[in-house]
Amino acid sequence: MIELLSSFRLGSMELANRFVFPPIKTAYGLPSGEVTERQLRFYDRLAEQGPGLLILEPVSVTADGREHPKQLAVHHEKSVSELSKITEKIHAKGRKLCLHINHAGGAANPKVTGRPPLAPSPFTCARTGITAEPLSQEGIEAIIEGFRKAARKAVEAGFDAIELQAGHGYLLDQFLNPAINQRKDEYGSDRLLFARRVLQAVAEAGQGLTLLLRVSGEGMTPGKDTPPADIDRAIGIARDTGFAAVHVGMGANCFSPPWYFHHMSLPEVPQERALARIKQNAGMPVIAAGRMGSLDRARRIVQEGLADMIALGRPLIADPDLIAKWSGSDPRPIQPCGYCLQGCLVHVADGSGIGCNFNPELARPALEPSKSPLSILVAGGGPAGLSAALYLAGRGHEVTLAERSQDLGGKALLAPLAPGKGPMEKAIAALAVKAEKAGVRILLGKEADTTLVEQIGPDVLIWAVGAGPNEPRIAGMDGLHVMSCLDYFTGEKQVKGKRVLVIGAGRNGLEAAERLGQAGFDVVATKRTDTLGSFMEPVSKKLCLARIEKMPNVTLMPLTTVLEFEPAGVRIRSGEEERKLPAFDTVILCAGMIPGGGPPPEIAEKVDRVEVLGDALEVKDIYSAVHAGYELALNL
Repeated sequence: MIELLSSFRLGSMELANRFVFPPIKTAYGLPSGEVTERQLRFYDRLAEQGPGLLILEPVSVTADGREHPKQLAVHHEKSVSELSKITEKIHAKGRKLCLHINHAGGAANPKVTGRPPLAPSPFTCARTGITAEPLSQEGIEAIIEGFRKAARKAVEAGFDAIELQAGHGYLLDQFLNPAINQRKDEYGSDRLLFARRVLQAVAEAGQGLTLLLRVSGEGMTPGKDTPPADIDRAIGIARDTGFAAVHVGMGANCFSPPWYFHHMSLPEVPQERALARIKQNAGMPVIAAGRMGSLDRARRIVQEGLADMIALGRPLIADPDLIAKWSGSDPRPIQPCGYCLQGCLVHVADGSGIGCNFNPELARPALEPSKSPLSILVAGGGPAGLSAALYLAGRGHEVTLAERSQDLGGKALLAPLAPGKGPMEKAIAALAVKAEKAGVRILLGKEADTTLVEQIGPDVLIWAVGAGPNEPRIAGMDGLHVMSCLDYFTGEKQVKGKRVLVIGAGRNGLEAAERLGQAGFDVVATKRTDTLGSFMEPVSKKLCLARIEKMPNVTLMPLTTVLEFEPAGVRIRSGEEERKLPAFDTVILCAGMIPGGGPPPEIAEKVDRVEVLGDALEVKDIYSAVHAGYELALNL
């Protein structure tokens, strides 16, 4: 760890440590390109005892290369003055700042740009389903000039470095990629020409700044990727042009989003294989990006010579004080990232702004002590109850949390049991540790009944007892081996026989079907609508469906209603057709959850104020539960 925390010379910069914050879209900006207070708080907080180098979220060098309506901008007249607001904040904290410049090419968003996306040759982005138009010679020249102007503005706005995006399936990578670049002109005969010209333009205009190149180590979509040898050639050109480091991610925006976003379920071996290749050939420092939130892994990556610096993105979003905690200067518990994409990616995509399942304080003003401390009893130790208790205690209230089971975490404890979601375990467990360290009095195996309420006499009762399973009654079900999704995941009941029917292939039902399939059961999972995996984060759902597709023993049946269980089988309606399925040995009901509701009248009448929170009020997800607890704490 001492090596990671030591100062590091990178180009013209002396960095405080070897950590980097990578370019992560925030959706905090304004469509006009103006910087918001929310953005300033976000970057200012990350810089506090944070990484030596912060790389801003991607900016497009021309208007036709944008991906998101709330992207930061570098192509507007006021871009220099707006971006300068961020450089001043970061420099005041003794950290260096880098401008990440890009053109999305065929991955640009036509809803933002107002025109079809542009690429070297026509191709259809698998993620968006939109086909790009080929760039003209004039268009190419305009984009190269856009890169030149962006580099010049980085100098004017006081940045310390510029990072050029040449990977991840964006425009430079599209020119390098023989599967996309089918041009018959000089840019097709020499696929490195566009990159060479852009690199030269950025180097000339950005003189005095440290230059970084961002690449994908591997595209992870065979037949649609830039060959690794061409990636290495581009890195060599960058080195010879005066670039100081190469920043290595994985995947491509259009064709391999799970790798692009470093989903929690993916193996680490391909990433480390790519790092080893690039480090061997680069001839300059390498920054490793993607799932580096484990100190042991980050340290090993550097010690084994796979990289010189470590990029921490989502881990710092989950816990901006992570580096200080790793160093030992901050004794508070670490909040690990679950790598679930549910709080970050989803909320960038919907435009509400990047968030985190486990850090509702992100880009928010610091909590202030309460002027009128209260005695508060929280009933329920799931995510909503833990969050409320943690932040209420942080404001100086006297908080007691009563959980009727012997474990904290509620139904969120079941999340890591689903295939590919193991990293969620530590993230969920940290909520309980933080609440205890914050001074919350925790009572396990204790129900918040009238006796406890009378004993504590709280000013406020927060009812966060969660939800219960929706268990529909279907004709002929009596006498069958039936259980709920909760019964299955908790192990309260065991699956019998070989054939299993899962009723309700939403998020929990789909995960149950995959888990059962992995265990060797013959599974049929039905859903009355066509929205398989409803409420699942999109990348996670795509991966789950892809894994299930490879299981011959699992059948998914959307638009299917189970009508009746009969002795010889199950009568269903699939689309407009009624038919029978052979009998099942076990039936698992995954038809959603029902809010637990408020406390019984005999409890509610003993407290002046009652707040119903989380799934007890409305069944949503862990993000909503944790944020609801924080919002309540703000108002008490």
